[in-house]
Amino acid sequence: MTIFLKDPQAGIDYAVDWGAAYLQGQTITGSVWAVTPDEAEGVRVTGELGSATRTAATLAGGEPGKLYRVANRVTLSDGRTDERSVTLRIEQR
Repeated sequence: MTIFLKDPQAGIDYAVDWGAAYLQGQTITGSVWAVTPDEAEGVRVTGELGSATRTAATLAGGEPGKLYRVANRVTLSDGRTDERSVTLRIEQR
């Protein structure tokens, strides 16, 4: 498992390139981002972007020393769904 570091004051974009030899002619028709655990002072999604083959979310906040799972679930043009996730560790940098 890869863990990405994030400063609690940073608001940075995380992206998933679903088209990199994966979609085979399909496109993304829906995208939902979720953070676990969902808590008041935790990491939150403050913006979302998307195209036919790529999704991105701006993530902000988080409590130093904690781990968060950030997941992106997409719906494809043929009705299938898939999900990718990353783990963030919050550290003062």
